[in-house]
Amino acid sequence: MTFTRLNPMTGDVASSAPAMKAGDMPAIAARAGAAFPAWAAMGPNARRAILIKAAAALEARADAFVAAMMAEIGATKGWALFNLGLAASMVREAAALTTQISGEVIPSDKPGCLAMGLKEPVGVILGIAPWNAPIILGVRAIAVPLACGNTVILKASETCPRTHQLIIEAFAEAGFPEGVVNVVTNAPEDAAAVVGALIDAPEVKRINFTGSTHVGRIIAKRAAEHLKPCLLELGGKAPLLVLEDADLDEAVKAAAFGAFMNQGQICMSTERIIVVDAVADAFAEKFAAKAQTLVAGDPRAGTTPLGAVVDQKTVTHVNALIADATAKGAKVLTGGPATSVVMPATVVDGVTDAMNLYRDESFGPVVAMIRARDTEHAIELANDTQYGLSAAVFTKDIAKGLTVARRIQSGICHVNGPTVHDEAQMPFGGVGASGYGRFGGKAGVDSFTELRWITVETQPGHFPI
Repeated sequence: MTFTRLNPMTGDVASSAPAMKAGDMPAIAARAGAAFPAWAAMGPNARRAILIKAAAALEARADAFVAAMMAEIGATKGWALFNLGLAASMVREAAALTTQISGEVIPSDKPGCLAMGLKEPVGVILGIAPWNAPIILGVRAIAVPLACGNTVILKASETCPRTHQLIIEAFAEAGFPEGVVNVVTNAPEDAAAVVGALIDAPEVKRINFTGSTHVGRIIAKRAAEHLKPCLLELGGKAPLLVLEDADLDEAVKAAAFGAFMNQGQICMSTERIIVVDAVADAFAEKFAAKAQTLVAGDPRAGTTPLGAVVDQKTVTHVNALIADATAKGAKVLTGGPATSVVMPATVVDGVTDAMNLYRDESFGPVVAMIRARDTEHAIELANDTQYGLSAAVFTKDIAKGLTVARRIQSGICHVNGPTVHDEAQMPFGGVGASGYGRFGGKAGVDSFTELRWITVETQPGHFPI
């Protein structure tokens, strides 16, 4: 059996994939489990060589990735190629980490005792990836776990199964041994049962999930029944603070990129622009003018900076947020409600905590402008959210910027840079309703290895009994 994904622009079939069922999961988990001992025992440079080949195999599929992302999620060519470039970088970073999975010798009070802390592979890692940055997040779900000597199961998104299958095809071409890299595709209605069966499988030792906070809570509860650790990267409501001494032109550029890149469908997207009153009117004028240049259009034509959002559900959600805000006194500076998945870049000024747009994640091309009395009020507003993934602050006083950044409750904060920023070697993750755990670089090694205490006695033992 197969299921189909429809193109959000045309309604035509974008892709089809095997519709696996919950009953199929034990065999897949067993296959990954059987492959684990040999892969874990393979030397670090052997694992590195295969990962380097996987990065090249990904890049060789550039045209196929662009076509798949355009058809399945309405992405622009630029967003697809950005995804591919960062994903290949993540694989190469993972390859470089294979010889850096190091432990330590720990001083022991016991004479002649050599005590060591060793980082060892865990077993089968279940990676669950979303649709919005599908190559980046699909690769992130499996690359560092593989580098650490784990075998993996990639649970592909029902929204972009072809894009995620292309990742697996590239990894297969690179020469991973049988059962080391596995993929699961399923129809949307079977998602809960399939994921539940994978979490329940005894071979699966850890779960990493990127997606909504609502689903993340469900996964964490299911995993907790088995005492299986999770790494969760969930929703966001990223604030960008513009202080009174900010370079407004730089802040406008960063805010526009952060709010509207990929139509605002990024976990780090700038959802709240918090501007100090002293510069709010000047910023609003410049920002609205910039947003008006960010035209949305058919991604297949490739003539506009913005493409389509993923589905009509997003259109309905964003329209409702705009309607609620304007009914309660906010003002639309540019853009507005849409009738199709080609949505305009929308800026809503005068947003207050009485409005849904103030706290609900939009995951679409709309951004709230919130006015603050001063820097202290801006920090208070930034922290008035359940989320805590990314943030940014703009000021010409770097010491002040660093002080403010450290007071914002988020896993990531950038001074004079956009909220949307990711690099393969950085510790990526959030706090609060944005989840816990860290992807990226050496932080990823900690997430996907087990730290063990092992001792060797070098002298005869002396015991009290």
